[in-house]
Amino acid sequence: MTNEQFQNLLRFFKALADESRLKILGILANQEYSVEELAVLLQLKEPTISHHLAKLKELKLVSMRPDGNAHLYQLDIRELQSISQEIFTQERIASLVKDVNTEAWENKVLHTYIEGDIQATEVIQRLKEIPTSRKKRLVVLKWIANKFDLGVSYQENTVDEILQRYYHDSSTLKRELVNSPFMEKESGAYRRLPVLDFPMDADRVQTTGEG
Repeated sequence: MTNEQFQNLLRFFKALADESRLKILGILANQEYSVEELAVLLQLKEPTISHHLAKLKELKLVSMRPDGNAHLYQLDIRELQSISQEIFTQERIASLVKDVNTEAWENKVLHTYIEGDIQATEVIQRLKEIPTSRKKRLVVLKWIANKFDLGVSYQENTVDEILQRYYHDSSTLKRELVNSPFMEKESGAYRRLPVLDFPMDADRVQTTGEG
């Protein structure tokens, strides 16, 4: 999302962060009204209604047409649909955090549960304990799974040997990795799955199963 789009989104939410403006949109969604009519319906002064309508017109959410000496306003449904299609998509909303370090929370979890510097490559860090929180456990399992190479099949004794470098209970780690989206076991061989950058979803971790 560009900075201009981001600012437009801010203006959109600021304009609608008002009870009267939301009510005006609701009323105009049914039919067109004049400033005088809206003032009576909402029990507000006409200048106040005009101010709210000006804010909504800036976003092109309402349109106006002359009717004799008055002006009639109505909701511009096409503009509303256009805004919805342009801004309110998963990709657009996700792009709001492009300048945010989304790994900060994961790094905090790792610093809590891993002994030593997690960035160091010359020494092996040890896992203090397996988190009881499912979401935090996913972070740790993701870190452990990254110790295995993609496209390589590992026999069980090799998996145990690698896991024991990082934690004394390799059986539990092995079971958790298989029950998570990070590793699979097939025909006695273990393989890392290419999903290490997926969103941390606590509901995807199972706590039972065979290792």
